[in-house]
Amino acid sequence: MNLGFIQPLIAVIIPIIGAVIIRILDEKNAYARHAVAVASVSIVFLSVVTMYPPALRGALIEFRLVELLDGMGIIFRVDQLGMVFGLVSSTLWVFATVYSIGYMAHEHEQRNYFVFFVLSCSAAMGVAFAGNLFTLYIFYEYLAICTYPLVVHAGTAESVRAGIKYISYSLGGGALVFLSIFMIHDLVGTLDFMSGGILDAVSPEKATMLKIIFYLLIAGFGTKAAIMPLHSWLPGAMVAPTPVSALLHAVAIVKAGVFGITRVFFSLYGRELLGDLNVTGVVAVVISFTIIVGSLMAIKQNVLKLRLAYSTIGQLGYISLGVLLLSEAGITGGIIHIINHAILKITLFFCAGMIITVTGRKNIDQLHGVGRQMPLTMMAFAIGSLGLMGVMPTCGYISKYYLLTGSLDAGMPVFAYVILTSSLLNAIYYLPIIMNAFFKKGEFKRQQGPEAPLTMLVPTVTLAALAIFFGIFANYTTIPFIEAVVATIF
Repeated sequence: MNLGFIQPLIAVIIPIIGAVIIRILDEKNAYARHAVAVASVSIVFLSVVTMYPPALRGALIEFRLVELLDGMGIIFRVDQLGMVFGLVSSTLWVFATVYSIGYMAHEHEQRNYFVFFVLSCSAAMGVAFAGNLFTLYIFYEYLAICTYPLVVHAGTAESVRAGIKYISYSLGGGALVFLSIFMIHDLVGTLDFMSGGILDAVSPEKATMLKIIFYLLIAGFGTKAAIMPLHSWLPGAMVAPTPVSALLHAVAIVKAGVFGITRVFFSLYGRELLGDLNVTGVVAVVISFTIIVGSLMAIKQNVLKLRLAYSTIGQLGYISLGVLLLSEAGITGGIIHIINHAILKITLFFCAGMIITVTGRKNIDQLHGVGRQMPLTMMAFAIGSLGLMGVMPTCGYISKYYLLTGSLDAGMPVFAYVILTSSLLNAIYYLPIIMNAFFKKGEFKRQQGPEAPLTMLVPTVTLAALAIFFGIFANYTTIPFIEAVVATIF
């Protein structure tokens, strides 16, 4: 009996079962809690991996859970674009869960932390494999609700304020998506995602309505994608435990936003309709502004996690800008940066978490010479930083190459200058950290034994190695995968 069609449902349900088991377990039973958490996300990862070959071939894996109204139900469908987000999220969730074991070892409320940490994986899988806009909206909101307790985990007044701001922005953006759902359903009677879009059948007389819906959706998903001026929730969310910050910035929340935008472009509107409506220019300007200003604001930050947070705002713009170019190379660069940025940024946040755990230092000006005490950590940090600058042979170079080529192919060299300027700003705010860590005298000294808990160090070093691997062997790994995705758009 072929049960392949329920695999996306399995990817969503397994973390829910795992979270229930963790909640039932005794708070003091850390070993069982960790085992269930790692097992849950590992099963999700394996489920996604088994769906990869048929998805790459273009085979349809679909499961219709419930039909609420005609053309509006909860549908799971695995396609190439969804597989990008699903594979990245499920892979990095395994790393982040293992890392959390070391990071949370001496923290309070560990059981609740792992309950919502695992539940959030379920929501991310729902976003990845949503077969229509309604399902995407449901899991988009589910993800916000699951991650809210993680943001406020510290229980301080600061974390509560950050959590309220985060959930307000998330639900506010979701409300715009919800409004768009009924407008689209009224126009075409369906919300299903299709290669090439579903809105091209709408009468040209309703072009204004299509433009309004487009901007509503961009604003709705743009809240999680931290497009300025909808970005202010993101820096405040840094009060969350570092593994949560890593998922917020590298995997789950912000990537759900840019993934939603990409779905709007190519599964609702389609490349040709976007060109006919002439709506991408304004958004491209706003995103270019976000890229530059986010990078400038990163330079000003002395708190390491805040600098990484503002860096994320700029880096996310690369993804949206790439797909907005509507050229083959630009779209390739934007989508491949979903993968590359995730690997590089989660590496940087893991490094920041180890520095905080081992040294207690959070400010950049307190880290002079830290590379002597934590050489592997700072080597991994250097690889992640160089990757986001676009330096060979890291995977970040691949993204920048395609984005620059895509800008020129689209006849829009101004966006190439935006990317190059941002890369220079990346160097300005990352290189001093690396140089001071290794070459400036400080109070840090080399110590015997592991420089950090192995459950934190091993995932971090492994991810840094993957950043190099996917840079050197991109032609055999990520590029063929993304080219298959882009082929469905053209």
